[in-house]
Parts: sequence; C-alpha cells; structure tokens
Amino acid sequence: MRIVFLGAPGSGKGTQAKRVMAEHDIVQVSTGDLLRGAVAAGTELGQKARAAMDAGELVTDDIVLGIIAERLAQPDCANGFILDGYPRNLQQAKDLEPVLADIGQSLDAAVLLDVELDILMKRLTGRRTCSKTGKLLNIYYSSQEELDAVTAAGGELIQRADDNEETIAHRLEVYREQTEPLIDYYREAGLLKVVQGEGEIDEIYARLEAALGL
Repeated sequence: MRIVFLGAPGSGKGTQAKRVMAEHDIVQVSTGDLLRGAVAAGTELGQKARAAMDAGELVTDDIVLGIIAERLAQPDCANGFILDGYPRNLQQAKDLEPVLADIGQSLDAAVLLDVELDILMKRLTGRRTCSKTGKLLNIYYSSQEELDAVTAAGGELIQRADDNEETIAHRLEVYREQTEPLIDYYREAGLLKVVQGEGEIDEIYARLEAALGL
C-alpha cells in the first residue's frame, strides 16, 4: 500500500505511521532522513542539497523530489511505502504524480488525521520532557501521578523553546495555508481517508487500520 499521511503538527501522524510501517512491513520514506542521507553519502543531489544548506537557503523542490524519486525506485518500496513529510503543498503533490508514473506506481490513499485546533494546541504547548529520564509528558494529558513523579525524583519538566504558543500558532497557520489544500486535492482524486485523530493511541490506530482496510 502506498500512502501519504496528512495532518497538522500535533495530529499524531508520525506515531501512527510508524506503527503501520512496523506491523504491515511498509517502508517509511522520510524527506528529512533522505536529505540527511544524501548529503552524508555525497550523492549528486546530496551535494546540491548541501550547497543550498551551506548558503542558508531552503533545499529546492526539484532536489527534494529527485531524492524521493531515487528512494521510491528501490526494491524495498515495491510492496508499499508511507511518504512522511511530502508533499507539503499542492505543487509538490502535482510534481509527485509523474515521478510515481515513471516507476509504475500510484498512491492508494491519503490519510488525514483530523484533530480539533484547541486539542492540537494543548498537545503541542503542553509537551514537557523529564530532565532526569527524558520521558515525554504533557501537562494537560499526563496523569498528575506521572507529573508528580518527576519532581519527587528531583527532576524538572522542561519545555522545548519552540513549543511556545506563538511558535506553535505560526506552524499551524503555515499548515493551514500550504498543506490543508491537499485535503481537497486528494478528496477530488478519490484517495482521501479521514480518520478521527482524538482519543487513545490504540483507538486511533484501530480506526486507521479500518479506513485503510488493513
């Protein structure tokens, strides 16, 4: 199965995608990982990406797409893949289609993990890390017992600098402007599967499997 995951920051798409990949032997194709790998390996596209990064510029879409095309052509992707972090906008989605056609593949589904805005804000702004154990907690959703255990052990609940409300609000706005239009794009293509992304992780995963027929 060849899948694109959609969803705002904090929707849980990374958590759910990893589980689908582990339980159904589907390859994760992560834009970030591919870029880092290509740069480290010094491939032709990796060298172009490094040049852009060293100049403080964004890596262009054509370089990213080229690296993705190389990865999707590998034998382990023949049985399916999940695209992680791509496409992020309409143009990328349109550019992806001929790349897939060239390798004789097409998308089976675009999954949207649908979560209310106020819940996304709590998930993201409420994230804390235990300074002792590195355990990830949430001041809104973790139990009081879990939160108290951190301080009882002499630890602190640390908030990442970019998990503040202003930064999170900006990330969500960028998502609304650039990525949300993909929802209608894939709906019109008959590929969209909407999965309610609120509740326990296992409950969401069960909905996801049902939506994909896994």
